[in-house]
Amino acid sequence: MNGAQSLVQTLLASGVDTCFANPGTSEMHFVAALDQSPGMRCVLGLQENVVTGMADGYFRVAGRPACTLLHCGPGLANGLANLHNARRARSGVVNIVGDQATYHRPLDAPLTADTEGLARTVSGWVRTSSRAADVGRDAADAVQAACTPPGTIATLILPSDASWDEGGIVAEAPRAPETPAIDPKAVDEAARALRSGANVVMLLAGRGVLGRSQSLAWRIASATGATLKADYMAARVERGRGRLQLERIPYSTDLAVEVLSRAAHIVLVGAKPPVGFFAYPGKPSKQYPERAQLHALARAEQDAEAALQALVDALGVPEVAMPDPGPRPAAATGAPTSEGLARTLAALMPEGAIVADESVSYGRGFYRQTHAAPAHDWLHLVGGAIGAGLPMATGAAIASGARRRVIALQADGSAMYTLQALWTQARERLPVTTILLNNRQYAILIGEYRGVGATPGATAASMLDLGNPDLDWVKLAQGMGIDAARATTMERCADLMSSSFARTEPFLIDLAI
Repeated sequence: MNGAQSLVQTLLASGVDTCFANPGTSEMHFVAALDQSPGMRCVLGLQENVVTGMADGYFRVAGRPACTLLHCGPGLANGLANLHNARRARSGVVNIVGDQATYHRPLDAPLTADTEGLARTVSGWVRTSSRAADVGRDAADAVQAACTPPGTIATLILPSDASWDEGGIVAEAPRAPETPAIDPKAVDEAARALRSGANVVMLLAGRGVLGRSQSLAWRIASATGATLKADYMAARVERGRGRLQLERIPYSTDLAVEVLSRAAHIVLVGAKPPVGFFAYPGKPSKQYPERAQLHALARAEQDAEAALQALVDALGVPEVAMPDPGPRPAAATGAPTSEGLARTLAALMPEGAIVADESVSYGRGFYRQTHAAPAHDWLHLVGGAIGAGLPMATGAAIASGARRRVIALQADGSAMYTLQALWTQARERLPVTTILLNNRQYAILIGEYRGVGATPGATAASMLDLGNPDLDWVKLAQGMGIDAARATTMERCADLMSSSFARTEPFLIDLAI
């Protein structure tokens, strides 16, 4: 058994059975080992940022890591943006990065790079295997690191001779990492704040916006008058009928400051204190009042549901039904608007859908119109590195076993970063409906120009415009093997959405907005 074979067998033994790959010469023995190892699903991405984005989306839905296969330092560098997003989402990913043979590396061949240095910018765990006999053990350690709550980027660098040399040893599956215990003092402190009668905001993230955590938080809020908010950086939120009608802290610093202006206490449940995405002249970096007291009920690596249960017990609050979101809205008519698209989505989405949202500025009001939709999961771009949406949708579809409809709400500018993900959707025949929000401009940057107090002139305006020539998204999608059609009214968009939801293959709607 060579090192590559021991690597694949160890990954399978450790519960990693999906590999998103864009391999090169240094990884050929690993590719050969994949071919010889039934049980590992291999998914090809045509660019490394697609590969890493798929692994992020996969973890958010599956709750366990996949591995990526990347080609040397430059290949890893191509995938760093979506590894950054995955790190911010606290997704677990095992990166396998091929590298120069140990004896060839000192010769400084063209693809030689500081692979470990690149990996450390996004990884919580990095190791280079130096011998075939070490590869299996190192792979088991990487999986254990990736599974460390709530999820970690683990990067294993594999020199090609460690891959092809004989002497590989399959390692035992690693022991699951323990979740750190909840601090009883943190529970008591949060309970005192909630009993104080002052204005309290409970800020939820991580497992705090999933499943039973929502009902526990609602019991606390109903009994104490606390305000519940989801962190803007929440990676996955369970939403729709039967779930809590949560709104996120706004992206806009002005709006966020207004929302939190009355808070005397902020109880953090898997969340960090809210700060602006950027600094702006004359505006605060912190979005909460300086007078507000922060209470960390549960850190990101702790069990938010257990913390909320402990708080419920400490307060002695009763059971209470989840609020009714009201009737399901009707599909919109007329010219496309943000509100109309959200209502149409709520009217038509199937039960159990997954929404992958990279609508950027256009979709900031989608939540208000979709509380009465059927139960669904909503995945957010949380790291700010655009180009995540299409790969995230692809990985989510694979994680669901292609049994749930994935709806990608995708801005046009950021879609161009990773449009190769459409090809993978077509190849894997995934049930993904992409609603391409086509305004032919980087609309978010126009808003950011205003935010920093600058005035764009002709040159700046041309840098924010996606016309001249216009992008033809129907042809781009068809070139990737996906059926597509254009919509200029909400009636046409609704018809295309309904027909696509009945398909088992991907479809793209080019929506003119």
